[in-house]
Amino acid sequence: MSRVAIHTLGCKLNYSESSTIVRQLEDHGFLHVDFAEEADIYVINTCSVTDNADKKCRTTVKSVLKQNPEAYVVVIGCYAQLKPKEISQIPGVDMVLGAAEKFNMIEHLHSLKKEDKAIVFNKSIKEINDFVPAFSYGDRTRSFLKVQDGCDYFCSFCTIPLARGKSRNATVTETVAKAKEVASTKVKEVVITGVNIGDFGAENDYIETFYDLILELDKVEGIDRYRISSIEPNLLTNEIIDFVAASSKFVPHFHIPLQSGDDEVLAKMRRKYLSNLYAERIARIKRQMPNCCIGVDVIVGFPGETEAHFMNTYTFLNELDVSYLHVFPYSERNNTTAKKMPGKVTKVEKTDRAERLRILSAKKKRFFYEGQLGKTMNVLWEEERQGGNMQGFSENYIRFESEYDANLVNTIETVVFEHINERGYAKSSLKENLPCK
Repeated sequence: MSRVAIHTLGCKLNYSESSTIVRQLEDHGFLHVDFAEEADIYVINTCSVTDNADKKCRTTVKSVLKQNPEAYVVVIGCYAQLKPKEISQIPGVDMVLGAAEKFNMIEHLHSLKKEDKAIVFNKSIKEINDFVPAFSYGDRTRSFLKVQDGCDYFCSFCTIPLARGKSRNATVTETVAKAKEVASTKVKEVVITGVNIGDFGAENDYIETFYDLILELDKVEGIDRYRISSIEPNLLTNEIIDFVAASSKFVPHFHIPLQSGDDEVLAKMRRKYLSNLYAERIARIKRQMPNCCIGVDVIVGFPGETEAHFMNTYTFLNELDVSYLHVFPYSERNNTTAKKMPGKVTKVEKTDRAERLRILSAKKKRFFYEGQLGKTMNVLWEEERQGGNMQGFSENYIRFESEYDANLVNTIETVVFEHINERGYAKSSLKENLPCK
């Protein structure tokens, strides 16, 4: 029996796909082991959103060969689709599987041999039309449910359409069937994920939409709560916001990419909205769900971004009622329009701007937490230990910390948010007479 280990780089979507691949391997007689253990085959599921992700792939290959120099190394994921030749030349890599082949790994592994040169299976992204459903299970108290893949947007800085292909998905009925599989496990929370989930239904002219999907997911028994992953502001419709506000299962937490608060920069990025639409979405969410947590993606140092442009973004975010920021210094990518744009921002400037926004993010998060003090919340406790403590998240994404108690793992406990500890985590007391779920 071959021992297989898989390591995932990047997004929630990659985690859902890695978990599905692991189940495929186990069903075909492979023994899944932890990536830190010695294995016969190491699979690296890559991301390629930033240059750093590419470098992580090379570093990971080196580390696994130290564990077992005779092991086979297989690289899959976005980086494998975008740069198969480059990966095949990394010392120690034996096989590269593009987007169309990663779910057909079984047939390739049985014929895998050590050669001087890596074997590459990689179709043109234009030939990839299939949607393969996936969900994660076994390593977390929540499951990442893949409901959509690909993207039709072609933002000027992004390679994801080149790595993932066009927007596509299964039917609502088929997706709900996958959710029911998750419901049959011990998972308490499902995170709905994809490349551009709000564009669900695009390939069939929106006969079915993301709104239609969440209406049906809400009816699935056995899932305590749903969390919507990143969703584009122009696709986050009023009916979606209003539905989440009324639902007992969909939690008050949105992550909404902004990228820039300056309209001139947004136009150069080829985003499908301007700052006023974004502000309108935030205002409606907060009217409907005052306690809602809202996360924001921001890119700093995009080509042509001046200090004035950046300050427009800073001021916009400072005045916006959001809860935290994910800040990314612009990373130049091959085969993107942005790479050819003039006005490159220096690394020093990008670092400085990113740091200023991260400080703003810390202030926003603290302000949001302080506004929730004294409220009753439902915390899903996670298995992962932090020393003698455990952590969990409330429905509106406040991170709680408590002394480790094995009986609390993967339970939803009703608590009162009492104070914020020295590490910035929420501390609570148990709400009397309200049992854990």
